Amino acid sequence: MSNDASEGFATKDYILSRDALAALNKDNLIVNAYGNDNISFLNRFKAVDGGVVVKEKLYKYYMGKIEVSHDAASSITALRVRAFSPRDAHEINRRLLVQAETLVNQLNGRARSDVIEYANKELEEAKALARTAALALSDYRNREGVVDPEQQATVQLQMISKLQDEMIATQTQLVQLRAFTPQNPQIPVLQSRVQALSREIDKQTGLVAGNQKSLAVTAAQFQRLQLESQLADRQLGAAISSLQEARNEARRKRAYVERIVEPSTPDYPAEPRRLRGILSTFVVGLVVFAVLSMLVSGIKEHRD
Repeated sequence: MSNDASEGFATKDYILSRDALAALNKDNLIVNAYGNDNISFLNRFKAVDGGVVVKEKLYKYYMGKIEVSHDAASSITALRVRAFSPRDAHEINRRLLVQAETLVNQLNGRARSDVIEYANKELEEAKALARTAALALSDYRNREGVVDPEQQATVQLQMISKLQDEMIATQTQLVQLRAFTPQNPQIPVLQSRVQALSREIDKQTGLVAGNQKSLAVTAAQFQRLQLESQLADRQLGAAISSLQEARNEARRKRAYVERIVEPSTPDYPAEPRRLRGILSTFVVGLVVFAVLSMLVSGIKEHRD
């Protein structure tokens, strides 16, 4: 079977785990396959205590019958099962492949879920931050009675400039009247107008700068709140993009188990190798016989 490198090692560890054995032996498949009476008592699984299977002994026996090799370069995992009948070997192999597929699907689903969940959490936090910043800016505008201090300051400065121009024109006219017609009745009127214009200029200037409620002071607080709102909006946009990227990445990166070769049923048993066993027994018997003969000869010589 073929899979991703990290999932391949995880699959190998799982197949050789006690959890895999427990799932495999739910219907006593392993106990029946390796512990039935048709198997030689020398090879049969016998670890039963009072009718209850000893799990640790079963696991050690299981480890001797399962071989898993993983090639990191090709990401191919090979599974070999040894059993006393072709049907049992095929069924154990098939079930282990199904369990491995289920494991990889769970790992894959969990990884995708975690990535998307984290991106959703960031998005919710960004939404809350943007909402708080927008409300703070709106409350400040309502409390201070300003929409944009900079724009209002521009309007105020334009008004002050017009008042100054008007006051200069009035003062010029007043100087001319005093120079040429000192007794002109318009002089007191122009003097009063100059004073009124001066007071209005001072008033409008105070609204722009010079006191705690001026637009200059208001603009500093407004700019801070506006900057916080803009940063929160950018963070919200980034969080939306991150969520979309996480979803796209989850769609692209899907780990899976691909069966390259289906479990096969052997045509003939690979074990036991009877001829090799007979020869090995014969050789060992000769060695034992030679050793015993030497011991017996040594004892006889010692007695003599």
